[in-house]
Amino acid sequence: MTAVTLGPEGTYSHRATTAVADEDEIDFRQSVTAIVDAVAAGEHDRGVIPIENSIEGSVTESLDALAEYEVAVVREIVTPIRHALLAQGPEFDTIASHSQALAQCRSYLEREHPDATLEAVASTAQGVEFARDDPSMAGIGHPANASNGTDLEVLAEDIQDQDSNATRFFAVAPADERSKGGGKTSLVVYPNANYPGLLLELLEPFADRSINLTRVESRPSGRRLGDYVFHVDIEAGLYESRTKEALEEIEELAENGWVRRLGSYDTEHVVE
Repeated sequence: MTAVTLGPEGTYSHRATTAVADEDEIDFRQSVTAIVDAVAAGEHDRGVIPIENSIEGSVTESLDALAEYEVAVVREIVTPIRHALLAQGPEFDTIASHSQALAQCRSYLEREHPDATLEAVASTAQGVEFARDDPSMAGIGHPANASNGTDLEVLAEDIQDQDSNATRFFAVAPADERSKGGGKTSLVVYPNANYPGLLLELLEPFADRSINLTRVESRPSGRRLGDYVFHVDIEAGLYESRTKEALEEIEELAENGWVRRLGSYDTEHVVE
């Protein structure tokens, strides 16, 4: 099974992807959109994308890609995030990493390196590569990245603001592999409407059937200002009668738009 995720080698996405495919079957892209596009086009069997971090919240590029492309979510992978500051030595003036990683280490960076320039790059691994090539730069990434090539110094470990820092990743597959079985389900709802009480009406079918909502988030549809797409995660499978009944009501409410069942899945914890 081939898989594609955020590169270069050594990203947290890469670490999560090893739960899906063997190392020699993993390919890399520089954006989430490119990953989802590759899966939708049939270029790879699986794509692994970050969906939500326990500190910084949802990854909006991932939400937008799931609304744009016809793919299925078949697995949820949760992995702890252990950030370290890596550099050739203690003298540097720029710290490069993914924007989420920089935000997750905000307190440490403000306290220990208030004068450093923070540079957001495509991935944590790319920031580490920059530090490997340039002594004036440091990177933030998993401490194992220090020896993934020319050795870097681990100047500080566990610099994330919260010890409980973890990220959820989705394994996406071609749409025809969508499953109805699993303990959780992800949906994308575009009602193509805007009136008082709309969101309440969209959520009531779940509450009426005692279906727990674990995440509700809105994203701009891109069609017009004030028009939104809703991302909903529930603790129930598509195979359940209560889920089917709730979705029938929601589809009636979204008759001028659409409802996308991304699929049902179970959660897997990967500890490294």
